[in-house]
Amino acid sequence: MPSNKPACALSDAQIEQFIQDGFVRIDRAFPRELAEQGRVILWRDLPCDPDDPATWTQPVIRLGYYNDEPFRQAVNSPLLHAAFDQVLGKGRWWPRADLGTFPVRFPSPHDPGDAGWHVDLSFPGDNEPVDGNDYAAWRVNVTSRGRALLMLFLFSDIGEAEAPTRIRPGSHLDMARLLAPAGEAGMSHLKLDEIGSDRPETLATGDAGTVYLCHPFLIHAAQMHRGSAPRFMAQPPLHPSEPFRLEREDGDYSPVERSIRQALQARR
Repeated sequence: MPSNKPACALSDAQIEQFIQDGFVRIDRAFPRELAEQGRVILWRDLPCDPDDPATWTQPVIRLGYYNDEPFRQAVNSPLLHAAFDQVLGKGRWWPRADLGTFPVRFPSPHDPGDAGWHVDLSFPGDNEPVDGNDYAAWRVNVTSRGRALLMLFLFSDIGEAEAPTRIRPGSHLDMARLLAPAGEAGMSHLKLDEIGSDRPETLATGDAGTVYLCHPFLIHAAQMHRGSAPRFMAQPPLHPSEPFRLEREDGDYSPVERSIRQALQARR
């Protein structure tokens, strides 16, 4: 007889890894063919020649918001939707129609200028003007208002030399403890070089079609590209359809909420 149990994209061990480390890697999260089609579209809008490295004069060029069919299909693969349900709870997230910004990174001896350790901020302060081009004064709070996940979509093969995103596993727990005293107002202008610096560093490598689902508090950083081929990766948020709740009468906490609760209840 067919089972009524919903399909699971992640094993129990992977869910536990997400809670403890703050991320999980999903191989073949979307077809490699979509990544290839997506790169054709991105190259079309880049001011350089894919076949002439002499034209790759900038360490990073940002492109965005693409809602072409390859990108829509990639972010809405059945496997990823099942994973979203598992880490956030069914019905607690909004589907995406695009993949946000692509910071395309090129081999370069120059510092890209954006390689500091950080978490992505998610909402403007209540008394601050909203400027769509300046997120420096935006904030993040202990219930991650406005952001359910950080996601890394690999649209090219990314090895250790191709500027993989650097990740500090477990740093989401440090961030939860840092943010808790600020309450709902949250914090801005965060300098995170030291937060989680005692933790190991992991590189978000993988083949095109790989996706990393990251806790919104996970501390991460870009780096210089020391390889030979441009790196294509999107880093969109997944937005919540309802606020995270750290106190639920029914105890139905998502893994994202469980990790925050665990951080606040434990001392390292």
